[in-house]
Amino acid sequence: MRRTLFTDDHEAFRTTVRDFIAKEVVPEFDAWQEQGHPPRDFYRRLGELGVLGINVPAAYGGAGETTIKYAAVIAEETHRVGVSLGNYQAHALMILPYLLTCTNEEQKRRWLPAFVRGDLLPAIAMTEPGTGSDLAGMTTRAELSEDGTHYVLNGAKTFITGGVTADLVLVVCRTSPAPADDRRGGLSILCVDTSSEGYAVGRRLQKMGLKASDTAELSFTDVKVPVGNLLGEEGRAFDYLTRNLAQERLSIAVFNAAAAEAAIRFATDYVKDRQVFGKPVASFQNTKFVLAECAAETEALRTLVDKAVELHDRGELSVADAAKAKLFSTEASGRVIDKCLQLHGGYGYILEYPIARLYADARVARIYGGTSEIMKTIIAKDLGL
Repeated sequence: MRRTLFTDDHEAFRTTVRDFIAKEVVPEFDAWQEQGHPPRDFYRRLGELGVLGINVPAAYGGAGETTIKYAAVIAEETHRVGVSLGNYQAHALMILPYLLTCTNEEQKRRWLPAFVRGDLLPAIAMTEPGTGSDLAGMTTRAELSEDGTHYVLNGAKTFITGGVTADLVLVVCRTSPAPADDRRGGLSILCVDTSSEGYAVGRRLQKMGLKASDTAELSFTDVKVPVGNLLGEEGRAFDYLTRNLAQERLSIAVFNAAAAEAAIRFATDYVKDRQVFGKPVASFQNTKFVLAECAAETEALRTLVDKAVELHDRGELSVADAAKAKLFSTEASGRVIDKCLQLHGGYGYILEYPIARLYADARVARIYGGTSEIMKTIIAKDLGL
């Protein structure tokens, strides 16, 4: 089906991004996977290209765009050649919204220009070793000092994307006891400078996939956080999370739709070249039927995600809409990628083939940003159940 999501400006951006990826990413990507993240200078090159500042207002050095269509282009172009831009997705689509919508003017001027340049790498720390999806059950705490100048932060976080390389970590913590009728109350977001005394990066977690994106455990021992680093209002973190998690979940859907499309291309190219019993694998009826199934399911997935992007751009994407997009996209792309890997036979299990990396990378999408089970809970609630 003909897509109508992109304009000529987006397609011009695609050409620029495709050239950048070919020159700056593809030749270095294996080294990034070995190291666990790109070098810091890579994010500065992204800044020079203007990628990090697309959604940042011009007053702070950005382009002032409000759409995530440019991010969708990046998702498609990186998956097209089986690479990633390190922690770009987390920085620009999951964390930046907090810095845009929850900060005061002083904080915007302090952090956004450096973010746009690629000089400030942020992370967000929600998950704790004992809480998982139950964010209201977190135990990391911060107490306001007697003189009211700073908070004292103690606790631990895990599964933190960009935790190894971050300069600023948005830590969700409890600043007051939860009211009896609201477990989600009393949570705040503190922006922690990673050079602070008492801040520590624990283990760098070794993941099954997403090898070019660092993930770590963090700990906070009597870390002093200036009151000027409180994000938004004290006690309102869950409201901010609810609002911004919709875009995070949409971004996951966008990237998984691109992953499913890439898997079909990888499999189609492979089965045309691979000879079995004296003829191409593509000539077998089973191959044709499997890829036909994948194409139909991915077309449905693409239509849903494109519609969700348009709703988001108009400010009409609901929490339940985002949950539907994430649930369907992650489950559908998982099925499609698995079928495409199967068509590769034994080579599909070898990491030098992009389908193997795609398979490993895609699996976590049903977990992070809210598990599929959490998405079903949100959707069921929207149905009045």
